[in-house]
Amino acid sequence: MRKWIFSILLLVLTFSSFSQDLMGERIRRISSTKKSVYFDSGIFHNGGPKRKSGLKVVRHSYSEKRGYERIVFDFDTKEIPRVYGNISSNEKKLYVDLFDTNLGSNMNSLGKSKFVEEIKFFPISKDSLSIEITFNKNVNIDIFYLNSPGRLVFDIK
Repeated sequence: MRKWIFSILLLVLTFSSFSQDLMGERIRRISSTKKSVYFDSGIFHNGGPKRKSGLKVVRHSYSEKRGYERIVFDFDTKEIPRVYGNISSNEKKLYVDLFDTNLGSNMNSLGKSKFVEEIKFFPISKDSLSIEITFNKNVNIDIFYLNSPGRLVFDIK
């Protein structure tokens, strides 16, 4: 009997040590106003309905006075599409999934950036786009969106 209880206890402890703590993960809903709440890890989403959209351009600027770099995704619709993303401070990366969104044909290089090392676009299907942004160091990010036209904004410091 003791062997059996010990085996079950060992099994439970083994599985719990390899599982991910989803309850401890921060999940944030982004808003349409700048909050100046910067974070370095966690999951974010806009909770919006699915709407067809296209990513027209990605642009950026750095302001030493404000102390952050701003990256803006411009869409060809009045509102942004459904967004889901993750900031990974361990990997120094930002992952963004844009649902029902296609990649515009006029996407240019981002150019020189203060914090961004590389941006990769992965058109998963004709209506789904994943983006991976690699940073040159650990960063903190404030995320919000604007309407008319739809823009997803990342302030990075």
